[in-house]
Amino acid sequence: MNPSIIAHLPTPIERAPRLGEILGITDLWIKRDDLTGLALGGNKVRKLDLLVKDAVDQGCNALVTGGGRQSNHARVTAAAANRFGIECHLALSGPQPKRYEGNLLMCHLLGATIHFNSGNEYYDIEERILNISDQLAESGGLPYPIPIGGASTIGVGAYELAAHEIEDQFAAIDNLAMDWIVVADGSGGTHAGLLLGLGASNTRVLGVDVGTRPDLDEAVPELVKSTAEFLCVANNMGTVFVDHDHVGPGYGRASDQTISALRTAAQSEGLILDPVYTAKALDALRTHAADGRINGRVIFLHTGGTPALFTHEYEGLLREEADTN
Repeated sequence: MNPSIIAHLPTPIERAPRLGEILGITDLWIKRDDLTGLALGGNKVRKLDLLVKDAVDQGCNALVTGGGRQSNHARVTAAAANRFGIECHLALSGPQPKRYEGNLLMCHLLGATIHFNSGNEYYDIEERILNISDQLAESGGLPYPIPIGGASTIGVGAYELAAHEIEDQFAAIDNLAMDWIVVADGSGGTHAGLLLGLGASNTRVLGVDVGTRPDLDEAVPELVKSTAEFLCVANNMGTVFVDHDHVGPGYGRASDQTISALRTAAQSEGLILDPVYTAKALDALRTHAADGRINGRVIFLHTGGTPALFTHEYEGLLREEADTN
């Protein structure tokens, strides 16, 4: 495994027996990629570990990326840029808000240059990332554009390595097979990397659509293919499973079921999820376990995202849900 430059690796795995009992899963584990270290951690730190190294090797002096206003990737990219003394430009969805909360507040604290956009669509933001990069280059800069969520071949490669890390951890425990890994699916890069790393194993991966990208079913296998070619490794990808039924009201918006899943994790295991990504993934796992589609040894990949909890919108939803119980 390549040495880490900013991430705390390997991240721990831990049993979650109380949560497993509630969900009806006899062997539930949590892979704690919320504990990767940099700026409150999360799965994007793994990707940036490789992406920033590539940017520095190329002599770039600015990272350019984007996403929603509660983008974990944007927050960690800003922090990674500071670690290497280079600029960070963020293309974030929607107009400039009156309140800076959660990840957006942290991006501001970290000193990123924030470019708000009139549009919210995924590929509008991707185009804006490239436009900002072109403007910086025209001014003599050396920008390094990063797609939303770090979903490039290099970013996907970080989770190809993570898949082997998980396999090694379980081999050291009991060498029993893993049946499922469940992960929130935003831009698709984490899902794709896991599929590539697991290869021909019998472990299946369920990606839970959180409403970020409109073409996940096509994007995930394409990312696997392009990354396999880039890394010169075999592509033994199995079936691509994407759950589209737990998006709720849309990206960044939580349903009652999302908030219920968030509360269940907190009150059963002291596990803090977030309402944008991981609580939707847990809600989907609850559904799939209840109807028998998922069973056996299950690993829930905690991708981080805690700052989103600290916004006015989610604070209201959490209190409202509590008041109805």
